[in-house]
Amino acid sequence: MKRVSFAEFGGPDVLRLMDAEEPHAGPGQVRIAVRAAGVNPVDWRVREGQVLGAHPIELPAGVGLDASGVVDEVGEGVEGVEIGDHVFGEGSSTYAEFAVLSAWARMPEGLAFEEAAGYPSVVETALRLLREVGVQAGQTLLVSGASGGVGSAVLQIARDRGITVIGTAGAANQDYLRGLGAVATTYGEGWVERVRQLGHVDAALDLAGSGVIRELVELTGDPQKVISIADLGAPELGVRFSGVAGSVPDALAEAADLISRGKLHIPVEKSYTLAEAAAAHIDSHAGHTRGRRVIVV
Repeated sequence: MKRVSFAEFGGPDVLRLMDAEEPHAGPGQVRIAVRAAGVNPVDWRVREGQVLGAHPIELPAGVGLDASGVVDEVGEGVEGVEIGDHVFGEGSSTYAEFAVLSAWARMPEGLAFEEAAGYPSVVETALRLLREVGVQAGQTLLVSGASGGVGSAVLQIARDRGITVIGTAGAANQDYLRGLGAVATTYGEGWVERVRQLGHVDAALDLAGSGVIRELVELTGDPQKVISIADLGAPELGVRFSGVAGSVPDALAEAADLISRGKLHIPVEKSYTLAEAAAAHIDSHAGHTRGRRVIVV
């Protein structure tokens, strides 16, 4: 089979599309014929050697956590899923023709493989952040860098829970944020004052790592009311960095429910082939994403 892998840490140029042995489902796992794989910032952070604590690896290593596809092997002890089922979930080395998943859910009816691949890590992260930051119905959450995958999920899940969201993004993404139910404003010079004019902020999330931690603390009045998933220096300012996943099966179940109820939709901004994995990482690293990027197999 074909698999994207890397033999040393570094830039996108270390990625190679190579022949590899097919993986097989172990106990508690399923194997899928991959139809699409999600592209996440953690993918290139691991490739660069940034986040090895949460994602320890041995080189050479595959790339990717999220995928959708068709089950073709069911491991020992697995119940409730059969060969031929269409699933989406999280595993390892998902930029490949076959991948093993350790958490999965059946794809909601009508959901395309390409779109499904963009949900697993994104929704788990969004649910975790909302839980950890403690924002409640009737309160206001500020999301810095709101137009990407996690931001798109946070906005919709928060709206479903009765939380008001102020989202910052580039000028081109203002209508997109409004379409997801957010009060939108641009980042850049004067953004803190623009947010203040929109009302009181109870909690804030940094999703872009654009050096705004001090301002988020200033707006909320308490570093404990701010969480980052993108700024490794956040703890130096008393702000939590959230990088360890919670229950992925629970998140997938909630994602499937939200999608089925029409409460969650994250568009695919761009898709790539396996051979274009390096380009996908370059684009992901550059940011300014509207929705999700995926690799179609």
